[in-house]
Amino acid sequence: MRPLASPIQPYAWGSRTALAELQGRSAPSAGPEAELWVGAHPSAPARLPDGRGLDEAIAADPRPTLGPALDRFGPRLPYLLKVLAAEQPLSLQAHPDLPTAQAAFAAGHPSYVDANHKPELLVAVTEFDALCGFQPASVGASRLAGLQVAKLDQVVRTLAAGELRSAVEQVLTWPEPDRAGLVADVVAAAGEHPEYAVARRLAAYYPGDVGVVVALLLNFVTLQPGEGIWMPAGNLHAYLRGTGVEIMAASDNVLRGGLTPKPVDVPELLRVLVFEPLPDPVLRPVRLAEGEGWSVDTWPVPIEDFALRRVTLAGEAVRLDPVGPRTLLCLRGEVVAADREGSVDLKPGYAAFGNAGAGQLELAGAGEVFLAEVSQ
Repeated sequence: MRPLASPIQPYAWGSRTALAELQGRSAPSAGPEAELWVGAHPSAPARLPDGRGLDEAIAADPRPTLGPALDRFGPRLPYLLKVLAAEQPLSLQAHPDLPTAQAAFAAGHPSYVDANHKPELLVAVTEFDALCGFQPASVGASRLAGLQVAKLDQVVRTLAAGELRSAVEQVLTWPEPDRAGLVADVVAAAGEHPEYAVARRLAAYYPGDVGVVVALLLNFVTLQPGEGIWMPAGNLHAYLRGTGVEIMAASDNVLRGGLTPKPVDVPELLRVLVFEPLPDPVLRPVRLAEGEGWSVDTWPVPIEDFALRRVTLAGEAVRLDPVGPRTLLCLRGEVVAADREGSVDLKPGYAAFGNAGAGQLELAGAGEVFLAEVSQ
């Protein structure tokens, strides 16, 4: 194991306190801190003690670092681990599947920054609000009809006919001059009714953005610590508030449809979206093993690129056999992580990386760590 210096992304929606408190810093940050990146993505690789980026180290000696994952994914770390700290809503977005990303990147499409897909799993560290996946079209029709906004009558009829794709396209391509008026009408009609609270909340940040209307067609969830959400390719989502540990395939491909000052690409977003209801987006942890004062949990997802385990310790050492290259992130307490190539003392908000060929991993101490690895 080797310690990592992990970069922090200062996106505007980030918190000034969450990552500072996690890492035990004495004062809030001067600006927003949105994401702690723990990985080898070339946009912001973590750094090893010798100063090299983790991506450089993998490229220089891929076989012992990646093991069999080299044959499956090529000379790169196939996952990216993050801590996400949202003080304001993130954009309304989705991610492409692998064939779409490969073809679009090869063709030079401006909305694609790499050739990889980006399925993602987020596990709440604090209470966490999110929009994730579509509700049935009939539910969306009922919700919009309840507003009694005449401008939305055609959208309501389209949803009532079960044509979710057409309805979403109607809203996202709404005539530009009337967008602010539409959102204002929706917010006025919503009043203080709790069913429309998310529209009021989003409109406070983006008063002329039709993503406010699309949000009413999505599942709104409030995760409790330890609960997760799984967002496969093509699922529309937006994270709204809270801190979570996030793991994804190593990509930065994001197709945005609104709720952001960043560029949006509605045609490409509509092309990749999956217009199927997501009935229950919340994942509960599954207990893999436990003993006197320790436990190991996971959140099973149908993806080859990564798996995530949470290890809770109260003094007794735990031995694990990670699959492929392994990354550890400490969230609580103090934990010593050791393999046959070395040991690292971990404190909250800090991470370590181990080669695939480093053998069994031993964790000792009292605390909570997340282990990212390749799926079996």
